[in-house]
Amino acid sequence: MIPLSKAHTALAALREDLHGTVLAPEDPGYDGARSVFNALVDRRPAVIAQCAGPEDVVRAVRFGRDLDLPIAVRGGGHSVAGTAVADGALVVDLRRMDGVEVDPASRTVRVAGGATMSALDRACAPHALATTGGRASTTGVGGYVLGGGSGWLDRAFGLAVDNLVSVELVTSDGRRVTADAEEEPELFWALHGGGGNFGVATALTLRLHPLPHMSMAFLMYLPEHAPAVLRAFREVIEGGPREASGGVLYLTGPPEEFLPPELVGRRLCAALLTYAGPEAGLRPLAGPLLAVEHVVEMVTEIPYADLQCMIDDPPGLRNHWSAEYLTGLPDAFVDAFCALGEAMPVPTGTQHIVFPQGGAIAAGPREWPVPYRGAPWAVHPFAIWSDPADDERCREWVREVRAGSRPWSTGDVYLNFIGDEGPDRVVAGVGAENARRLAAVKREWDPDNVFRFNHNILPG
Repeated sequence: MIPLSKAHTALAALREDLHGTVLAPEDPGYDGARSVFNALVDRRPAVIAQCAGPEDVVRAVRFGRDLDLPIAVRGGGHSVAGTAVADGALVVDLRRMDGVEVDPASRTVRVAGGATMSALDRACAPHALATTGGRASTTGVGGYVLGGGSGWLDRAFGLAVDNLVSVELVTSDGRRVTADAEEEPELFWALHGGGGNFGVATALTLRLHPLPHMSMAFLMYLPEHAPAVLRAFREVIEGGPREASGGVLYLTGPPEEFLPPELVGRRLCAALLTYAGPEAGLRPLAGPLLAVEHVVEMVTEIPYADLQCMIDDPPGLRNHWSAEYLTGLPDAFVDAFCALGEAMPVPTGTQHIVFPQGGAIAAGPREWPVPYRGAPWAVHPFAIWSDPADDERCREWVREVRAGSRPWSTGDVYLNFIGDEGPDRVVAGVGAENARRLAAVKREWDPDNVFRFNHNILPG
């Protein structure tokens, strides 16, 4: 038990030493600073250190260790499990550290630990460069990349971790280190899917790729056409180039101008076909999807940064997600997926999504701890709702999707898509053999499991 006088003295010293802002429960701004996008998460940390730079992170970590406080790390705060905040903990809040520096000559970008996907995408856009990013612009780059990183460009450019050049970290004992292929290579390996288990990522350097054009075809259908839509999408992806990606989903008709008013609030099916190239290359690919009777059609070039905002999950709603990675997309799965779509809670913000892998994902390095790389498809039940009365039915529907998809599951999972589903799912997210190796890295870099608010790997 830390004496109260010592805690008060240490907090006063942290307020004095930090270039950023320190918030305790009695301070103005505390409630706003502790909120995360998932309204199911309502936690009250003891201290929030809004760090202005890496040295602030060092000071904050040492403060937490001195007082034996649990330490949570906040980048984008977009984890569905709400791991960015914890009751009674110190939150190391990186959001003020949001700089993005593009080097067009080397085709790399250095991204500070608190930057969001939108900041990354928009900084790269003037140079016609991009890298694989999350499907929501509000996602924090750090947690996204270190967790593996799936997005619209992964079939073309590989998973986000396939484009990781180096990571700057603050360790559990308050040291600053850099991990790359030459310097601390075992730690660098662990950061390719091991998440935030090994330190606070204050900056990441990523490889960029030319992206002069981005296009999309977005079509909406009445739900009775969903089986034909999914079969058509399967045909497009399995016979198309790696520049093609996207997904098929069930959703509630949104109150948008492009949707006929009588369909707002109704269950609908949609197909989003993305293409890392010009519209002229997309249109022939989209033919099978356009051939299915539809109620909305948009085929256009679009700035990649704008595409990234299309399915942003607004803050303040209740979220519960999961995923299963699939051995294939046979007709039996198509039928099962559509039956589960018909059971999806409507009207809510919930989406029932299936999306492709393959391409550069499957061709990428096999040594990283991302075992889902080889799965050609994935299903992602994405429950979003506002009314607490819907909590159980939305959670139950996610469980039903997982159970209904299990006959085609590889057993692997992308950990950024799930909440706290237990230690076995963490192993499924990194692979059993990799889990043992990661535990050894954890023992070296965080033997006391200071960084445990994540998909936790225990020191082995």
